[in-house]
Amino acid sequence: MSGDHARRMDAIYATQRHFYDLTRKYYLLGRDSLIRDLAPPPGGAVLEVGCGTARNLIAAAKYWPDARFFGFDISEAMLATARRNVAKAALSDRITLAQGDATDFDAPALFGIARFERVFLSYTLSMIPGWQAAIRQAVAVGDKVLIVDFGQQERLPRLFRSALFAWLGHFDVTPRAELYDAAAAAGLEGARPVRVERLYRGYAWRAVIG
Repeated sequence: MSGDHARRMDAIYATQRHFYDLTRKYYLLGRDSLIRDLAPPPGGAVLEVGCGTARNLIAAAKYWPDARFFGFDISEAMLATARRNVAKAALSDRITLAQGDATDFDAPALFGIARFERVFLSYTLSMIPGWQAAIRQAVAVGDKVLIVDFGQQERLPRLFRSALFAWLGHFDVTPRAELYDAAAAAGLEGARPVRVERLYRGYAWRAVIG
């Protein structure tokens, strides 16, 4: 499954990765507020699951200069762009990248670190077939897990919701209606508190575990 998903993501982003950040900034809402809320302790380790082009990691590293950052993605095509972006930002000494599967990753093997003070997932769960496992994996290695992703547009016009979902489907993106329940279940398994909220009238959903 992970090999098939990796090939699918590489196919989707082989071209898109070159203009991904220019277009996504208009509709991947809530990413920057999540970065501001990371608040890692000095010297803390922060992991992004599904780092894509490293846009979020670079922004977070600049916002939290005393922390160390790590990220992985299943798409080697995206990672090629991420490595260039990190080098261009002169942050290669603070951001470490690797290829991995969000649903089944070995943090010590990837980064030599077993635990992270913060783990975040930004608009990745809606693209991961086994997304519930990705949440459980994040909770297993993170003291605090922050998630933002597409919501169910529950307070927005029905036509907007239908059009958005249809458009997202062309990119293998599926907003997860069970996101809250899965986050709550993962929190209970790890004996962690869970806080959830709807952003922008339900356009995006956010969860904090821990």
